[in-house]
This record gives sequence, C-alpha cells and structure tokens, in this order.
Amino acid sequence: MNTAIRKVTTSGKADHLAILVIDNAKYDSSLFSKQELEFINAEIKKKNKLISINQYGRIVFLQLIDTDKDKKYKTLEKIRRAGDSLCSAANKNGIKEITILSDNSKENTLAYAEGLLLGNYQFLKYKSSPDTNSLAKVNVLSKDTDADAIKDLATVCEAVCKARDLVNEPVASLNATGLAKAFSTMGKDAGFKVTIFDKAKIKNLKMGGLLAVNLGSIDPPTFTIMEYKPKNAVNKKPIVLVGKGVVYDTGGLSLKPTPQSMDYMKSDMAGAAAVGATMYAVAKQKLPVHVIALVPATDNRPDGNAYTPGDVITMYSGMTIEVLNTDAEGRMILADALHYAKQYKPELVMEFSTLTGAAANAIGHYGIVCMGDCDEKVKNSLNESANNVYERLVEFPYWEEYDELLRSDIADMKNIGGAIGGAITAGRFLSKFTDYPYMHFDIAGPSFGKSNDSYRGKNGTGVGVRFLCDFLKKKASAK
Repeated sequence: MNTAIRKVTTSGKADHLAILVIDNAKYDSSLFSKQELEFINAEIKKKNKLISINQYGRIVFLQLIDTDKDKKYKTLEKIRRAGDSLCSAANKNGIKEITILSDNSKENTLAYAEGLLLGNYQFLKYKSSPDTNSLAKVNVLSKDTDADAIKDLATVCEAVCKARDLVNEPVASLNATGLAKAFSTMGKDAGFKVTIFDKAKIKNLKMGGLLAVNLGSIDPPTFTIMEYKPKNAVNKKPIVLVGKGVVYDTGGLSLKPTPQSMDYMKSDMAGAAAVGATMYAVAKQKLPVHVIALVPATDNRPDGNAYTPGDVITMYSGMTIEVLNTDAEGRMILADALHYAKQYKPELVMEFSTLTGAAANAIGHYGIVCMGDCDEKVKNSLNESANNVYERLVEFPYWEEYDELLRSDIADMKNIGGAIGGAITAGRFLSKFTDYPYMHFDIAGPSFGKSNDSYRGKNGTGVGVRFLCDFLKKKASAK
C-alpha cells in the first residue's frame, strides 16, 4: 500500500485538512473567515457535498454526508465513497499529506479513512512513465478513534492492496509457482506457516482434478497450505478458507472468446488472492483465531496433451468426473482442495472463486453469490459482515434437486449441469466433496472492475478480503 496512516492529536496551521460533517452537524467555524463561511453556506445550498477552501498555503475540505436513516451499513458506504472523492480531490491538487478532522463515531471516521486509503491504490509496475498519486500520508485527528483501530484498518487495506496486486499481475510474471511464492513471502512478513506442494507431491496424492487441468500447461501446478494457529485461538476446530488459483484461464480446449472474456482471465485467481491476503491481515493483527487457507493453482490452456471434453477424471476423493467442458476447470481443482480440507475436521469451510459467468450474469458486480449448508446463525453473521463492508451476499438455492442435472451416464458425475442454474449446479458439484459446514462464494462479478467504481477502483478489486477480515475479527472477539 502506497499510503501511510496514523493517529495525531494536533494539526498545524499549514496542514491540509478534511472535515467530516454528518447530517449538518456543527463544525469548527473558527477555521474559516467570514467570507469563507458565506461561500460554504452558498455551496451547501447548491447541495455540494465536498467543499474546498483554498487558504493560500493549505486547502481545507468540508465533506458533508447525509445518513441513511434505515440502514447503518448504507451510511458507512456513503462515507467510504466520500473518502474516495476526497482522495481524487487531494491528488488533483497535488496534496502529499492530509489530516482528517472528525468529531464523529469511530466507525464513521474509519470508513472515511478506508475510502481514502483504498481509493489511492495504484498498480503502476509496468508503466514506463507512471503518473503517481501525490497523496502519501493520512493523519487522523479524532478523539473517538484510537491508534490501534487505525493500525488495524491500515493492515486490512494493505491486505486488500496485496490481493489487488496479485489479480492485476499478468500470468507471464505470475504463474502457479509465482503465486505460491507470493503467499510464502506474505507468510514470512506476517507470521503464518506456508507449505507448498509441488507437482510430484500432487501426483503422489493423486489430486486428479488439479492434475487434469494442468495437462495443457508447460508450468507445473502448486497446492499451497497456509496456517495461522495462535496459542490463544478461540476456536478448537479451524476455519478453513479455500481459494481458486487459476492464474490464467483460456478455457482449455473449450476455448473462450478473447474480447470481454479471455482478456480478463488473469483475474481467475481472485479467490486465491482473497484468501491469501486475508491470512496476511489475520496474522498481522494477531487475531486469536485458528485459520487455514488452501490454494490449488494452475493455468488452463489448450495443448496437445490437454484434458478434453469426454475425458473421465478420477479425483483426489476417488470420485469419477465426466468432463463435458474444459472451461469448467475451477470446480475441478477446488474439488481436490475441498476433499483435502476434510482432514482438519473444520468448524467451517468458506470457499472463494471466480467460478461462473452465470453468477455474474445474475447479479452483476453488485454483490457475491453464495450458497451452502452451514447453520442460520453462521449465515446471519456472514451476512452482517458482508453488509458492514458493503460486499453484499445474495444467497442462491442449494437444493438437492439440482443434482439431477449433474448426473452422468458413464461416471459418478458430470462437471457441468447444462443451460439452467449454472451458478447453483457449480455449487452443488462442489458440495459432493464436503462433509462439513460449507459456504461457497462466487465472486465472478465483483472481483475485476471493467470501469472505475469509487474506492474499489478499476481492474482487481480485492473483493472478499474486507468481508472475511470482518467476519474473523468478530469470531476472534466472541466469548
């Protein structure tokens, strides 16, 4: 992350300021001259929500936000988006350092800073003449917002940026081995254990799904296990995260078209990026929760030895799968990881994947399609966390009747279900490799922005990281 943030107790006369005002609350008018106050009042009448005053040496921004009376989480999202607007204004004016003045609740102040930090993200690695944002430092002057909360926010935002970096990286410089190495580096930096299975180990384990998808690649697959197990963990059984690590997806022999499809497929490992970055944040914050993350990784390409429609693959579980579409590869590698997770006897398994176009077509980029069989109390907690960070969930049916669409004449199951219910049949396929409380999250819609979306930006969004961090932090604080 290219932006530092800290708590301060005073501001200087030359400091650029951003004053957060909720529902027309009073603000420190002594900061402004009579003429400036008249200008501010005129701008308020014009419904201007971000008013800037150039005081010839510094700029003071007045950020006005109206709350949503019915939904608190909608107010927080308004505040984040306002933070992104401040970010744009600060960079437009060449500001390097800004101080947020807030008499608001800690939650509101942190949301404003969050939008500012995430909005300032840039991926400039391959630019020969990068247009780097000027903003590099954010100070928070707020009596109700403690330094530890600001530090935790910085950690989560840093993790989101790490996930974005991985998603934005082209496959030419981030194959399956490179992805595993990136997780290893995160583990060393944050303090969690990383174990990487190479192709020989994967063959020895007979992970047939991962090996089948990898047949068309010149690069070997990897299977990464990340574990954070503090001595004071509140959970006796681990929470397991599983992320799809298809570092590039051509569709294989069931070749994708290039425009608006294959050209975005470096992002097909966004699920892996989300769970790996979450591990980084959890360990950095030293949350008292035992978490394991599993990432099967490969690219999916057509080649003389690539797996083909009509093949029957024996999976790690021993189940046989009739392949009818090689572009349904994500579920093939995830199935092996989900079966591997059984050995941990987990409290809950949450799997994140850019799995189906059907999910994206159903709800667009506005939320995450989910389904699963964990109890309603857990689902309610997940939904609360998703709303808190505005990575909202839409629960799809998880009915057994959809299993009929996956029935094969020659194997235990087909890898696709046909023309209807594609997102659901994908989830039902994966359920056959679980025997524990399980939730499937299809992030195909929100994982990669094709146009700018406020603080989420364009390209890799890092979706899932903030949601998981919120959920796991609640878990860590539960008695």
